Amino acid sequence: MPSHQNRVLAHVETFVFDLDNTLYPSHCDLWPKIDARITLYMMHHLGLDGLSSRALQKHYYHHYGTTLRGLMQEDAVGAEDFLAFVHDIDRSSLPPNPTLADAITRLPGRKLILTNGSRDHALNTAKALGLEALFEDVFDIADADFVPKPHPTAYERFFDKHAVDPARAVMFEDLTKNLLIPHQRGMKTVLVVPKPGQLDHRDKIEIAGREIPPHIDYVTDDLESFLLGLLEDATNKP
Repeated sequence: MPSHQNRVLAHVETFVFDLDNTLYPSHCDLWPKIDARITLYMMHHLGLDGLSSRALQKHYYHHYGTTLRGLMQEDAVGAEDFLAFVHDIDRSSLPPNPTLADAITRLPGRKLILTNGSRDHALNTAKALGLEALFEDVFDIADADFVPKPHPTAYERFFDKHAVDPARAVMFEDLTKNLLIPHQRGMKTVLVVPKPGQLDHRDKIEIAGREIPPHIDYVTDDLESFLLGLLEDATNKP
C-alpha cells in the first residue's frame, strides 16, 4: 500500500462501497448461501436437475454479468421474484463489525453502496454488520435497470442518480473487473482481497492473480485498517 494516502485521496468527497465480499470478507458463508439459492431457483423455475441448473447459472453469469440478467433475457424470469428468493438467507453467521462501523462513520464525506444485488439484501446485510445507519443510500441492480457492473451503463446511472463526481470519489470492490470503468472515469480504486491463507468462497475466475492490473490504485486485505489508516494519515499530515 502506498504511503501518504491522504495526499492522494485528499480530494475525495464520496466513498463508494461494493457489498458482497467487500463490506464482509470472502470467507463468510453469505455468498455460498446466495449461490445455492440461485441454483435452487433455477431448478424450480426451469425444471432442470441440479447439475444442469448449476452449469446454466454459471454460463449466464459469465455471459451476461449476472445470472439474473441471463434469466431475464433468455427465460423471461421476473426480477423481483428472483431477487426475493435468492437473498432470503440466514445472516446470523455474520457478526457485527464495530471497527469497520467506526471507520466508515469517521470518513469525511458521502458514503454509498453500489451493488449488483438487491436493495433489501444490501440493507439486511449492512444491518447484520452494524452499518445500516452509515450509508446515504444503496444503488442496487434495479436502479441500474438490471444492467450490472462492470457494464459502463451501470456506473453512468449511478453517477447521474447520486450526482457523484468520479474525479472526487473512491471505490472499494473485491473484483478487479468492476474497478476498470471507475478508474477510467477518474475514481481512485481500492481492491479488497482476502488475507493470506484465508478461505475464499468466490469462483476461481473472480479471484485476483498475483499481477495486479494498472487500473487498481490500492490493494488491501484489511478494509478496516485501510480506512483507519486514511484517517490517521489525514490527522497527521503536515
